[in-house]
Amino acid sequence: MSKFRYFVENQIFGVCAKLGEKLNFPASSIRKYFIYATFMTFGSPIILYLVLAFWMELHQHWRRHNSPTIWEL
Repeated sequence: MSKFRYFVENQIFGVCAKLGEKLNFPASSIRKYFIYATFMTFGSPIILYLVLAFWMELHQHWRRHNSPTIWEL
């Protein structure tokens, strides 16, 4: 069960976890408020979540491209 929780927290909710790290706020609270906001606004925060997920993936790609490891040279 802990492997499943680890996968869910790191892969599916990566945006909330990263935002929690940056703001020094518990990721579980961010997830809870995100879910509440999604239900109250009929799903519009999902667009924001997808944009943030895309931006995080793009940022990670740029970092890997700008500082390659020894095996990528």
